[in-house]
Amino acid sequence: MSSTVRPFCGARHTRVAALFALCTVAATGTLHAQTNRQNLEVTGYVIDADLDPTAGRLTATAQVSVTALDDLSTATFQLNNALRVTKLTQNGKPLDSERNARNSTVIVALPSVMTKGSTATFTFIYSGVLQGSDTSPVDGIKTAALAEPVSILLYPGAWFPLTGLFTDRFTMQLHATVPADETAIASGYTGKKPAGKKTEFDFNWAKPGFPGTLIAGKFLPVIRPSGSSNVGIYVTDAHKTGAAEYAAVAARQQEFFTSTFGQSEATTLNLVELPSDSVSAFWAPEMAAISGARIGQTNSYRLLSNTLSHQWWGSEISPATLGDGWITNGMSRYSELMYLEDSAGKTAFANTIPDIEASALAYDTAPLSTLNRIDPYSPQYQSESYDKGAMVFHMLRHEMGDEKFIAFLRGLLSQFTDKPVRGTDVASVIRAQAPNVNTDAFFAQWIDGTGAPTFNDKFTVYRLGGNKGFRTIGAVSQDLDLLRMPVDLRIETDGKTAQQTIDVSGTDSTYTIETFGRPRKITIDPDNWILKTTPDLAVRVAVLRGQQLVAQGDLIGALAEYQKALDQNKSSSLANYRIAEIFFTQRNYQSGANSYRDALRGDGDPKWTEVWSHIGIGRIFDLTGQRDRAVNEYRLAVQTNDNTQGAVNEARALLQAPYKKTAAN
Repeated sequence: MSSTVRPFCGARHTRVAALFALCTVAATGTLHAQTNRQNLEVTGYVIDADLDPTAGRLTATAQVSVTALDDLSTATFQLNNALRVTKLTQNGKPLDSERNARNSTVIVALPSVMTKGSTATFTFIYSGVLQGSDTSPVDGIKTAALAEPVSILLYPGAWFPLTGLFTDRFTMQLHATVPADETAIASGYTGKKPAGKKTEFDFNWAKPGFPGTLIAGKFLPVIRPSGSSNVGIYVTDAHKTGAAEYAAVAARQQEFFTSTFGQSEATTLNLVELPSDSVSAFWAPEMAAISGARIGQTNSYRLLSNTLSHQWWGSEISPATLGDGWITNGMSRYSELMYLEDSAGKTAFANTIPDIEASALAYDTAPLSTLNRIDPYSPQYQSESYDKGAMVFHMLRHEMGDEKFIAFLRGLLSQFTDKPVRGTDVASVIRAQAPNVNTDAFFAQWIDGTGAPTFNDKFTVYRLGGNKGFRTIGAVSQDLDLLRMPVDLRIETDGKTAQQTIDVSGTDSTYTIETFGRPRKITIDPDNWILKTTPDLAVRVAVLRGQQLVAQGDLIGALAEYQKALDQNKSSSLANYRIAEIFFTQRNYQSGANSYRDALRGDGDPKWTEVWSHIGIGRIFDLTGQRDRAVNEYRLAVQTNDNTQGAVNEARALLQAPYKKTAAN
């Protein structure tokens, strides 16, 4: 999941990551809809939708029940720009409306002032052709499109009139009509019946939540893993390979999350194939939608676990405002890591934390509590809400201990089921479950503040008389005056290794440690529980920011960021590899080859830079008519036996046929 460890970086990958920020999709595009809480709340829908994938047309009627949060003379709803309202009524009386294409909204003129707290029901009749991403409320991301073999109507695609994206919870009764050879999947399936050349599906999600996603397609009969009757996967024939094992992995992940967090509101789980040119993943109650290109891939298991975890963190509870998005986004990311720890071990878990830290610090310019001021589809919102949010929970786990941490998570879910949750609510549950945690100090630093400490240590060792060992007197210094939290110290001696926790408060915190053996090395936070800045992390942060600039087409800015990484560590293989990618894109092949070689001569972190650098050099040799030298590089790539992102498979294919120039290279 972390972009700092991916061999490839491209605009499409970053856009897909962008919708992931809120939904499980962080994009570089601009969200047209209002991101702050509006003065109108939708509480329920009754929708009749007819899908014509051949023509790409949606025809729908939506009864929208609302509550006024203030006195209103107009009501504003988000609606996909491709959809035209042909009739709008309230209690059978027609209403006037105005379309604002700039922010994908429909403004309804009310016949009289709607007073605060009053309710009303509006009926929209509308239709339109939904294709591609041109009319999407999120620039560059296909969120609503009718086509064969799979049609998607995702909640953020605003295929029905909505407000309060991912903050206002609602119920939905949905009647969907699709071609007879297609299957429709949504939240709360209740039945289906044939209707001539079409099939009618009925869904009813009666709990307040976010059920507004409908996917229909030419899916094979549902595939269920052995021993799991409540998990199934819907795929087209093109992506059936590996689907059964993918569903089995989902069942194991679902079992882990259930045993950890408790039973979710979703008694069934439907995995559904998304078109490969849409988002990489999305969720809704009872649904986990995954790109067809990712289904069956072992390197998408983390994506799958993150998507599944939203059944608890997003569906069961949700943020009260987008400024509280770090709660559910952060815990969905940390749930992903918790499953990684359980399935792959503590080493795999520990190796992933630096990537999460790098993303957490990449855009750490606004406190988590003020994220409602930031475009929720921006890289900054993703970075802070997902990855800094995950680090918040990681640090809380360290302060609480595993047992109290799980009790805290279960308490949060049980107390706020079907409700929005705020940062203050999180603090109150922490105090009830783990009174040892100083929530005032913790939230002041990590929720209401920015930055991370840089730790330094100075110590002096004294020999004790009578063969009693050694006394070490030292002080941990750091640059955040208001920081207060427990920090571990690991003391490596001539004999045993000792560990001690000290309370760091302010810029200097003294400690005294007695050991039998002479201390040789003292490491601050050896197990990486605290979000902090280090020279190594500065390299990762600069590289990550460079990748995101590449995705936005700013190659000059990206090179500047990569140079910052090299200023921190001149032998960074990762920074040199990313520079080589840019030169290759620009067809500056000599400079690209030089940078790939610098990556090979570098620190070898991450390990995959070796195999992909050989492949990169080989491609350059092929493009410059030096086949013998290219073959040698591909053989070196195969000899690494590192198949990260299919590298060895790629090298073997290139041994059979030379790399060809395309429009993309």
